Amino acid sequence: MITSTMMDVPLQVRRLLEHGATIHGGSRVVTATGTGTHEVRFRDIARGAARLAGALAGLGVKPGDRVATFMWNNHRHVEAYFAVPAMGAVLHPLNIRLFPEQIAFIANHATDRVVIVDASLLPGFAKLLPALKSVRHVIVAGQADRAVLDGSGVGVYDYETLLAAQHQTYDWPDVDERSAAAMCYTSGTTGHPKGVVYSHRSIYLHALAEAMPDVFDLSARDLLLTVVPQFHVLAWGLPYAAFATGTSLAMPDRFLTPEPLAAFIEAARPNKGAGVPTVWVGLLEHLEAHPETGVSSLTDLVVGGSAMSETLMRALDARGITGLHAWGMTEMSPLGTFSRPPVDAADEDVDGYRLTQGRFAAPVEARLVGPDGDEVGWDGESVGELQVRGPWITASYFQEGDDEEHFDEGWLRTGDVGSVTPDGYLRLTDRARDVIKSGGEWISSVELEGHLAAHPAVVEAAVVGVPDEKWGERPLATVVVREGASVDVTELREFLATKVAKWQLPERWAVVPEIPKTSVGKFDKKIIRAAYAHDDLNVTTLG
Repeated sequence: MITSTMMDVPLQVRRLLEHGATIHGGSRVVTATGTGTHEVRFRDIARGAARLAGALAGLGVKPGDRVATFMWNNHRHVEAYFAVPAMGAVLHPLNIRLFPEQIAFIANHATDRVVIVDASLLPGFAKLLPALKSVRHVIVAGQADRAVLDGSGVGVYDYETLLAAQHQTYDWPDVDERSAAAMCYTSGTTGHPKGVVYSHRSIYLHALAEAMPDVFDLSARDLLLTVVPQFHVLAWGLPYAAFATGTSLAMPDRFLTPEPLAAFIEAARPNKGAGVPTVWVGLLEHLEAHPETGVSSLTDLVVGGSAMSETLMRALDARGITGLHAWGMTEMSPLGTFSRPPVDAADEDVDGYRLTQGRFAAPVEARLVGPDGDEVGWDGESVGELQVRGPWITASYFQEGDDEEHFDEGWLRTGDVGSVTPDGYLRLTDRARDVIKSGGEWISSVELEGHLAAHPAVVEAAVVGVPDEKWGERPLATVVVREGASVDVTELREFLATKVAKWQLPERWAVVPEIPKTSVGKFDKKIIRAAYAHDDLNVTTLG
């Protein structure tokens, strides 16, 4: 066997930092302030990261120690994204939207030693701190009354003061590319959240793949609106892809409601964006009510976290914005697929491709497995459970191993059910736990939701399976009606009857003020099922 002559240079987060700071030192991180914007250059982020690493080392942080963040999307959070893994420690963004008990479980499970907290979040964090057993130091970023942490027994520091005492360079260690760089936890919709630990190698490769033309298509000519939270799968890895390519970042901080978000877009003028559908739906509704607001700089908006409806796609199209679908998971860093149509697609097929979950990114491998355990072919029709593997896909959960429920002989069981076209486009029909099993047949809740969301009077819809004496399970449709619109459930059922087979039509309907969602914007269907079970929904039953 002949060996390669190539250098074995480790793939490390600090190399992304150094590349961005030198080759793309003039690229920007623009943060919303509520009254305007705050701007720093990549070279300044690198200096801040070096100072933060020095400060953390001074607090006793060693390689492998977990450093948590409890922060919004802003330039200080980007500094932490690079400083912590580059110094050999492990970055752990805590999901600020989880219930306090879940946050405490996650921080304790990860054994976080230090937490960097945004000043605006300090009052809520102070209530959490007594339950965080391993935390020894808290660093507060921004102006806040740190007295709320008096008596906590931990060291409390001001971010800027701490960093001012440090050098703007740091002797970054030469860490093993397979060592832990960061960790995130699943949202825990079933059972306790589970930890996923990313390596330097996986983050580096993911960043390069994400920037490719058929994925986010990132370059130094772009300003990317990063609405996806930095506490959710490392903001989809986009800060790392930005430093690899020189893509400037527009970070909305805590100003995520439609009005301030629209104002930030108008001020910063990003050309691309990434976030969950609910954010873009809210933004579009605001723009309809306030046509004077300018978002003409936007050309592409990536939709992830849950499915992009045809209604949302059309509404974006009407504004000259291309909506692009992405699919992935915390366990996948998260990139799995991206829905840019093939170059040879006929005009009439383009929109159909855009509404799929997309084509698998290299080097993500995928297979479909039927209920009998055999692989299902990629013919665009045959359905099976999706399983994946690749260099940025987890092979186990932190301190839990590779149980058969989640892993199958080296493949991650995604829990998603769907089909794949011969040219590699994924169309998910449901989560395995959400597919409705009625009378021996499967009904896709996702398909019903998509059709209902296309009705002009419907803002959003969620469908769940509920017990039925005759059929075992039947669909329950919950819908949010657009403000000022008038529609009844009979009309909605008749509308749906033009889209799906009669036996798939829900008999049970509920109009609700909002659909409950998880901390990352996905429909929280367990809450809907529980509300139905406890007669907390005003359900109309149609014959």
